[in-house]
Amino acid sequence: MKQIIQDLKNGDTILEEVPVPRVKSGSVLIKTTRSLVSLGTERMLVEFGKANFLQKAKQQPDKVKMVLDKVKTDGLKPTMNAVLNKLNQPLPLGYCNVGEVVAVGKGVSEFAIGDRVASNGNHAEYVCVPKNLVAKIPDNVSDDDATFTVIGSIGLQGVRLLNPTFGETIIVVGLGLIGLVTAELLLANGCNVIGFDFDPEKVRIAKDKGVVAINPAEGTDQVKFVESYTQGVGADGVIITASNKSNEIISQSAQMCRKRGRIVLVGVIGLDISRADFYEKEITFQVSCSYGPGRYDDFYEQKGNDYPIGYVRWTEKRNFEAILNAISKGTLNVGSLITEKIPLKEFGKIYGDMGNSRSIASIIEYDDTKEPISTVQVSEKSFEKKKGVIGIIGAGNFTSSTILPNLSKLKADIKYIASSGGLSGTIQAKKHGIARSTSDYNEILKDVDVDLIFITTQHHMHAPMVLESLRANKSVFVEKPLALTAEELSKIEEAYGEGNSNISVGFNRRFAPLAKKMKNLLGNTDRPINIIATMNAGFIPAEVWVHDMEVGGGRIIGEACHFIDLCSYLADSEVMAVCMNAMGKNPEENTDNASILLKYRNGTNAVINYFSNGSKTYSKERVEVYSQERTLVLDNWRKLKTYGFKGGNASSGQDKGHFNQFKALLDQQRNGGKPIIPFESLMNTTKASFAAVESLKQGKWISIE
Repeated sequence: MKQIIQDLKNGDTILEEVPVPRVKSGSVLIKTTRSLVSLGTERMLVEFGKANFLQKAKQQPDKVKMVLDKVKTDGLKPTMNAVLNKLNQPLPLGYCNVGEVVAVGKGVSEFAIGDRVASNGNHAEYVCVPKNLVAKIPDNVSDDDATFTVIGSIGLQGVRLLNPTFGETIIVVGLGLIGLVTAELLLANGCNVIGFDFDPEKVRIAKDKGVVAINPAEGTDQVKFVESYTQGVGADGVIITASNKSNEIISQSAQMCRKRGRIVLVGVIGLDISRADFYEKEITFQVSCSYGPGRYDDFYEQKGNDYPIGYVRWTEKRNFEAILNAISKGTLNVGSLITEKIPLKEFGKIYGDMGNSRSIASIIEYDDTKEPISTVQVSEKSFEKKKGVIGIIGAGNFTSSTILPNLSKLKADIKYIASSGGLSGTIQAKKHGIARSTSDYNEILKDVDVDLIFITTQHHMHAPMVLESLRANKSVFVEKPLALTAEELSKIEEAYGEGNSNISVGFNRRFAPLAKKMKNLLGNTDRPINIIATMNAGFIPAEVWVHDMEVGGGRIIGEACHFIDLCSYLADSEVMAVCMNAMGKNPEENTDNASILLKYRNGTNAVINYFSNGSKTYSKERVEVYSQERTLVLDNWRKLKTYGFKGGNASSGQDKGHFNQFKALLDQQRNGGKPIIPFESLMNTTKASFAAVESLKQGKWISIE
């Protein structure tokens, strides 16, 4: 299928050929017939993409600070690689989609194949959208008119927050697409509406709808006009739908308000607010969030859990339905806003000179798309009779920033990359010379050429995909963790014992040059050692999936396992018992501020401090080893200091061992030999991570079988 994307690195807008998305649980797959270009929002994205590095930095000063902090701790080269990788990620454009449901995911009962629906899907021939971001279209509403559902909901949410009453005077600043819809919704609420815009055509359209529309460029003083119109009282409220960096808009809005007036911001403006403007009139100010309650809440959007109507009357989905109902009844007339209709293949007519476009609403029309294809051939390559042919499942940030650059250095044979949406995998396939991009990872499992699967998906998918790969007689590299539950781990152990395939987990730290040097300096001895490993992990908001025990497993199981494996490598032994204590009076099992005490069979004692409440300017990872009146101190994988050893200090360009691990893995896969990490060690590390969480829950040491 074809999809419009924005290249954030060079600013190009591209019509990309990608696999059709895989329908997910709780979602529907939609075959697109129309999509609406939101010129204001999409123009900002296009212009940002075309800006140079310095201009991009000026627009995101908070990100610049993060980059500078990372340079201090990680060094310049790793930081620049991370920044460039981020800019190489394509941005799908569009969020006003209309089409027909062609597939329904598990757990969806509200929709059926053949339903006409509106959603916030992108500009693509097929889109997969969670059910709470989809609404059925009434029979008497055309596809063209239905494309205004999402835009209308943005305006409607601003109106709901302002809470206007019949007869009030409300000002709309900015009569673009959202502003015109907002003005018409206010009129339907019985308000007197004043609109301001510098575009004569938008002012004309607003006047035709019954708005008192003014073009300030013609010499009208906005504040004085409102004062005169309201007989000196001032407006009851202002909704700002403009996009402008100036602080003048917020100041004028306050001056136009009556005492205790309300201002709601829907657009993007400068917000250097004068206290005097708001203080003297006790004006309230609120920012509107997109389509309404539920936006950016994974519990609502991704997991499909609705808010009870008795407590949240208007969710984003119910706002979608309200807009469609208004269009159906003729209360909202959006057809008059359509400026042009362009076939998808001629998308350049819209995006070519978007900065100078005078269009109000541009609609993209889609041909009768062919049957969905889940795999796209990116390049022609032969893989017959080769060993170590790779199929990658997952095309997220870690794959693009770490796995693929290292595999490219190793000239690995990669036949497939799979991504559920199809787009990210295709971009990486083109960049790294991968033969095929697919949205159906089963294509990889069925291909006899592929003998090694890389799994880099979200954590809850690791164990099931490992099992599927083993049953397909494929060897597996899976990013940590190997599993989230003891039951999953038991199934993997059973499947591993029944076949001849190998399993490796992304415990790369043991392959790092400085870790190997530490191991060599310690020597092969049965004498126990003391280890203190500290991870200054950094704060991650509670709503992010890694904290969800069912999806991410929490950061102890999902991330601290890295250090359990490293300690086991340095100790050259297995963990026999674990005790974990966490910060707080009643810490949850998904805590990310904890100390883990490991007791090893050879008497080694290890402490892992995993903290998320430290400064970002401090080293992220530090390892200390104490042995026979000698000490090793590893600082953030860049420097190793030795005390009492003859080997001397060492340094590295923050090499965390990924390249070495992948090289060893490919050599083992092609030439045979022992697994690069013993399976028993993988099991022990995973069990130790489970035991840490169990120890916190029970408040005691937990033994490992």
